[in-house]
Amino acid sequence: MILKKCLVIDRMHESLFPMLYEIGWETVYQPEISRDEIKKAHQDYTGLIVRSKTKVDRDLLGESPTIKFVARAGAGLDNLDLEYLSEKKIHVLHAAEGNRDAVGEHTVGILLTLIRNIANADQQIRSLTWKREENRGTEIMGKTIGIIGYGNMGHAFAKRLSGFGCKVLAYDTYKTHFSDSFCEEADMQRIYQEVDILSLHIPLTPETRKMVNQDYLNRFSKNIVIINTSRGEIVVQQDLTRLLDAGKVKGAALDVLENEKLNELSFEELEIVNNLFQRPNVIFTPHIAGWTVESHIKINIALINKIKSLKL
Repeated sequence: MILKKCLVIDRMHESLFPMLYEIGWETVYQPEISRDEIKKAHQDYTGLIVRSKTKVDRDLLGESPTIKFVARAGAGLDNLDLEYLSEKKIHVLHAAEGNRDAVGEHTVGILLTLIRNIANADQQIRSLTWKREENRGTEIMGKTIGIIGYGNMGHAFAKRLSGFGCKVLAYDTYKTHFSDSFCEEADMQRIYQEVDILSLHIPLTPETRKMVNQDYLNRFSKNIVIINTSRGEIVVQQDLTRLLDAGKVKGAALDVLENEKLNELSFEELEIVNNLFQRPNVIFTPHIAGWTVESHIKINIALINKIKSLKL
């Protein structure tokens, strides 16, 4: 059997490699490869599998790539130059269904952690402080939750909310007629009017970058809680601090930040994140919503199924 060659340039779960071999691919695994090294090496390969460390664009692959597909081991495609890849007729694959369950669970988890003061209470008890009344939380039951983006992640979150006795409204720019047993489709005007808790499940695009700014948040009739498990650049953190000060945002649960390289923050960026770090009504996780033992393998399975279906 003649095997096609695939270059893997990010760390992947070892389950990927036997699955690739089984469908006819020889894998070269180089998770430490540099961008300059990729530029020299890629012409020998038909497939490229990436996570997020490398921007895949014309500068990387050039004018005459042999690559026929780029597979992103995850949901977001913001590190892929989709216009260039389309021009070169390179298939783009991703595995949003591989970590949707993880994201759905995590979003429920950080919401509960925030509104039930779990993280704050834990830290207080560790310092021998026992405060019940100050840690009185609020319930999901009876609230209206707005989901922006009703793809794999938004749907997974809505599904997990179905037992909480809340109303779920969803808006998606690219879809219509998607109401189901887990959510009711709504326009943004209704979202602004009714929502108590806002959860973002949208890709980073030129349209969504800095979308959630002061003007956007001020459109909500109620003072809201915001959850972001999508991309940090969608929320303007400086504006978020202003709206937290004003009480318009009652709390925030952030799995992602505008700049996640915390040791490379500018002075201004550091001031903003330090402001957020001081707030007991803001909690953080390090971009791990989709990052579970199980999703590692599910992502590989999803990619394999899509690579197998390609007609190369």
